[in-house]
Amino acid sequence: MKIHPTAVISPEASLSDGVEVGPYSIIGPNVTIGKNTIIGPHVVIESHTDIGEGNRIFQFCSLGGVPQDLKFKGEESRVIIGNNNTLREYVTINRATSDDIGVTIVGDNNFLMAYCHVAHNCKLGNNIVMANAVNLSGHIHIEDYAIIGGLTGVHQFTRIGCHCMIGGASAVVKDIPPYVLAAGNQMEICGLNLIGLRRRGFTKETIRVLKKAYIMLFRSEHLFSVSLKMVEKEYNNTLEVRHLLEFIKKSERGICR
Repeated sequence: MKIHPTAVISPEASLSDGVEVGPYSIIGPNVTIGKNTIIGPHVVIESHTDIGEGNRIFQFCSLGGVPQDLKFKGEESRVIIGNNNTLREYVTINRATSDDIGVTIVGDNNFLMAYCHVAHNCKLGNNIVMANAVNLSGHIHIEDYAIIGGLTGVHQFTRIGCHCMIGGASAVVKDIPPYVLAAGNQMEICGLNLIGLRRRGFTKETIRVLKKAYIMLFRSEHLFSVSLKMVEKEYNNTLEVRHLLEFIKKSERGICR
């Protein structure tokens, strides 16, 4: 371990081999930090925070702070951060309340740029990119490989599907389906995230089927409920289409159209 002499670390914190802690950083009790995680200067990590291996946490981040929720009564809750994440300057990640999943989770290999905020009870998957000043309200779930443009605000309890891309300065107030491009205030779906799908290695056949399902769902003159049944009948043998349909059916806030 490499700990700067000005860092303040609780004796109740657990730091693994290879951890580095920069000047003036503060690590509270009930914190665990995995191997080879690098913590820059002036970082504050409060109690009940678990951080995995190989993370890079830049200066002035604040992790594990109490939730900004008037319903919070001091109950015990946690922040869990996985492996190989990059948290740039001034990223804030708050502990959960006892509601919903009861924990705030950030998965693996995520890139959160400067000034991003992850509120209580959020659940982020893996390989997500959040550009500068993306702000997540509470209880938001984001699936793998989503990309969110800078200065975007996301309403509480919304879900963002895998492999989608959201344009900058957008306002997300409804669920964003997997595999799509979306942007605006109010948010609109603009098409499939074709470049992202190709970069992620989706086959031409899978992309072709997703295109047909997308047109049937979002460009058809049929009622949306009818379009759902048509897609399920025609393309339900494709895994990605099944995931898209399941995501839509589980939506409680409604789907961005």
